[in-house]
Amino acid sequence: MQTPAAGMLLVASPEMRDPNFAGTVVLLLDVNPEGALGVVLNRPTPIPVDAALEGWEDMVSQPPKLFAGGPCEPNAALAVGRPTNPNEPPISFSKIAEGLGMIELDTPPELIASSLSGLRIFAGYAGWGAGQLEGELEEEAWYLLPGLPGDVFRVDQSHLRREVLARQPGSAAWHANRPLDPTEN
Repeated sequence: MQTPAAGMLLVASPEMRDPNFAGTVVLLLDVNPEGALGVVLNRPTPIPVDAALEGWEDMVSQPPKLFAGGPCEPNAALAVGRPTNPNEPPISFSKIAEGLGMIELDTPPELIASSLSGLRIFAGYAGWGAGQLEGELEEEAWYLLPGLPGDVFRVDQSHLRREVLARQPGSAAWHANRPLDPTEN
């Protein structure tokens, strides 16, 4: 079994029964011995970014909405960005994986606007305690797959799950057409 790491994707399998995660694609932001933290990439909300965070609306990738990052701390905001120049990341940038990093939202937006080529803001996050994610992987609730920076900043996230699975080598691509509800098979 692959080991989870920051920058990888968790794609919900049909065995995922938790309604918070059914049909989701989660970007892992941090994985350590105490647990894991990630954000759901494919759940945009109807809430405009400027309704929650003034000054950031012109910087976020389309659509300019908050994304529901997960069930933990839904009133907290996390931001994931892509630097324009990976060799010169913006201030307040904490690298997640190649081409991706966390952005501190208390940084004045005008100080980093020109140094980002993509930005997504998430309300809440997904969290796992020590050993919890590994248990879910053993139960086959998730497919653990490599992520691409572009996965985060897509305009239309509605087909992300299927497209991430379809680009995988071997039998993993077959799961792209597998229904989420096994009774629909």
